[in-house]
Amino acid sequence: MVYPHSPLVSFLAGIAVVIFLLAYLDLPAVFGLLVASFVVGLVTPQVAPSAIPEQIVTAFGEEMAGIGIPILMAAVIGKSMMESGAAQRIVRGFTGVLGRDNADIALWGSSSFLAIPVFFDNVFYLLAPLARSMRASVGKNYPLYIVVVGAGAATTHVFVPPTPGPLAVANQIPGAGLGLTISVGLAVAIPTAAVAGVGYGRWINRRLDIPLREAMGTDVDELNEVAERSSGDLPGFLESALPILVAVVLVMSGTVTSNLLGLESGPVAATTTLLGAPSLALTAAALVAAYTFYRYDNLPRDEWAEEVVDALRDGGHIAAITCLGGAFGGMLATAGIGDYLAGGLQEIGIGLLVTAWLIAAAIRIAQGSATVAMLTTAGIMAPLASGLSVNPVYLVMVIGAGGNIFSWYPDSGFWLVKEICGLTQAETLKTWTVVTTLISVMGLVVVLVLSTVLPLA
Repeated sequence: MVYPHSPLVSFLAGIAVVIFLLAYLDLPAVFGLLVASFVVGLVTPQVAPSAIPEQIVTAFGEEMAGIGIPILMAAVIGKSMMESGAAQRIVRGFTGVLGRDNADIALWGSSSFLAIPVFFDNVFYLLAPLARSMRASVGKNYPLYIVVVGAGAATTHVFVPPTPGPLAVANQIPGAGLGLTISVGLAVAIPTAAVAGVGYGRWINRRLDIPLREAMGTDVDELNEVAERSSGDLPGFLESALPILVAVVLVMSGTVTSNLLGLESGPVAATTTLLGAPSLALTAAALVAAYTFYRYDNLPRDEWAEEVVDALRDGGHIAAITCLGGAFGGMLATAGIGDYLAGGLQEIGIGLLVTAWLIAAAIRIAQGSATVAMLTTAGIMAPLASGLSVNPVYLVMVIGAGGNIFSWYPDSGFWLVKEICGLTQAETLKTWTVVTTLISVMGLVVVLVLSTVLPLA
């Protein structure tokens, strides 16, 4: 029998178990997330006990189908760029132009720009090696570099089309044109990312020291050795940046063709859809990065191949944890926590913009996925958009802001950031989780101010 508050019970039980196992007992994340997923299934009336394993496997498989190959290729890209010196060469290019004191601005700007046509996780795969290499070069400021890379990519991910999340929301909200959504999205994203990224990054950097640890197949000694190489022993800037350029251009070709040009069929659309698939784009980038690694690391071919295989092993571990985090969130979604919270908040007597933000935020915290939170909220709020006294584009913005809040255990992105950057759970909460929350709150504030000053109605 399904009770009215059974989704809430399932949510509380799952969160209690995952916190106890991961934060208190400090079990490996794989075990904690898997056990918590089973517990959610056991206390969820909608799921028969015999169907729990299949539900978890299905959710895990769906996550792996989307990010499995990209994570494996990202591990190869990261190891290859760091050990060949390509990441160090890009870092020196940044600091040569802007100076070491403004390295965070360079990383923030790069992640913000790249995330406009590319999914957040793909941007993070590409720029995390730069953050690690920058830390090895400068010898400090790792929290700052993590925060600015994450903030730039995450802010664009929820506010600025043609990034898929805000694009899909804008398509659901009547009256929210694409051009205006891009313009307002940029107006919201820039101050939001400046405060949540550069502002908070510099604040937490003075209070938190995060050492470099082994991650993505590269240990600290290897990073430090590369940081001490002379520029003549490093790849050229163009060759160093080529993996990033290849990945971004290929993914962007598919995004531009389908979302901006509106081409859904024909040879051009078919070609760019193929080339723009993240699995293919990141595989091409990984091959380019691995070739540079082979040329500049002076290893025999069999040792070079073994290094690449080691990167794939590390990528498999990251993929397993990330996908189990997504499976845990998927089980919470199956329990109905999203609809439960949305139904309760819909009756609160406050303005539509704040109501939409609260619904998206509650769904995001409960089940983890920002995209699910945004699309669910858009479906709820679309019929009410005509009651707004401001342009519906602001409704798109607050839904994006709410959907970005408080990335934590049910969110696969939390585990991705933790594993790729080599962080502890506490460090991830203090950096990534706080940043996503600041983006959400600051985004709401900016939207409320803009909609008051410039309603566009």
